[in-house]
Amino acid sequence: MKRIGILSDTHGVIPNQIYDFFKNCDEIWHAGDIGSMDALIELQSFKPTRAVYGNMDGWDIRYETSENKLFFCEECKILMTHIGGYPGRYEKRVARLIEEEQPNIFISGHSHILKVMPDRKYNLLHINPGAAGKQGFHKVSTLIRLTIDGKTPKDLEIMEIKK
Repeated sequence: MKRIGILSDTHGVIPNQIYDFFKNCDEIWHAGDIGSMDALIELQSFKPTRAVYGNMDGWDIRYETSENKLFFCEECKILMTHIGGYPGRYEKRVARLIEEEQPNIFISGHSHILKVMPDRKYNLLHINPGAAGKQGFHKVSTLIRLTIDGKTPKDLEIMEIKK
């Protein structure tokens, strides 16, 4: 069983609230638009971190991360990218990846809109953690925490932080 903290779109600002909200997490997953190497290093210094780059990230972050991450957590297959869409409206390249890889969980960021929803067509859980940083149109920053037990995601919790 692993506890995971998920965030996206920090744009260089890591909210102080992650230290308490993610303190019992085994890993942090960042779905892109990290914003600065300092922000990535801050996360990596706190917890083991898996991250993908976003459209706003520079070459330094792109060198340290990748566009997509495909990995297992416990028995759960995870696909993470920054720009991915959501069930019924996936980006074409992402739809192909989902069809080929058949992940149990698909995580994307970019929209700054928190969404957690099942995709019955591909039999997966779609997660967009919204935006954790201050930059953007969102009025509330959001963080997600969940547990993966074998192949099952459970105990999903959301933290909202007023901007």
